[in-house]
Amino acid sequence: MIRFLKIIFLLFFLGSNSFAGSDGELELKKKSKTTKDCFEPLNRATFAFNQGLDKAVFKPVAKGYRSLPPPIKKGTGNVLNNLSTLITIPNNVLQGDIKLAGINTGRLVVNTTIGILGIFDVASEIGFPAYVKEDYGQTLGTWGVGPGCYLVLPVLGPSTIRDTAGMFVNVMGGDPYYNISVNGNNEYLDGELYAATKMLSAVEFRATNIESFENLEKNSVDFYASVRSLYTQDRENKIENNQRGSIKVIYKEDEDWEEIDTK
Repeated sequence: MIRFLKIIFLLFFLGSNSFAGSDGELELKKKSKTTKDCFEPLNRATFAFNQGLDKAVFKPVAKGYRSLPPPIKKGTGNVLNNLSTLITIPNNVLQGDIKLAGINTGRLVVNTTIGILGIFDVASEIGFPAYVKEDYGQTLGTWGVGPGCYLVLPVLGPSTIRDTAGMFVNVMGGDPYYNISVNGNNEYLDGELYAATKMLSAVEFRATNIESFENLEKNSVDFYASVRSLYTQDRENKIENNQRGSIKVIYKEDEDWEEIDTK
């Protein structure tokens, strides 16, 4: 736990755009609604690389995934959602929503056991509330850390300094993973499993939104700028929803990208 707190402490300094030094003291600046594209030339080069990789690898794989029988695709999606609760639950706690953390813990236990490792979403069938994913980037934003500069990461795609810092919590820390005891054995989402789920989630997301991205690219004067705008708006709305509880989330789930209006 101490290791986790140290990581979180360091992450505040990575979101350096949110803090300003004054006579040796740190003070929180008012959060800007605009995420600056400080590294635009590099970002555009990385974006072009990712597009090439997408056309050569991810899109063909996504098309192959899309041809799988619906029960297999649904079961895979359910398993990925179940695993993602291992990230969501600690962030519910960090955001102060203990009740929701308890609900999601119940969802995890029900789906892991009765739902056979999450293949079947039994929790939703018996009346659990709709599941909303949370991550460490959203938690940092809820705490007041600004997004920092916009980043395009190789393979991983759109991000910000804050969201990238949040990702490091998942891959570097041991304590940040939510541990549960099942028959005396500790089960957790380790770094390799986290990376594997991220990759499979990317394939699933790409398969679901093949037409959406094609239409967006076709109808965008600047495809890079359109993706940047969608990503930053999505993240801002999720964080505002966490903070106020009344802001409509435009793209709350991956599936919502299907509703993109590119006209």
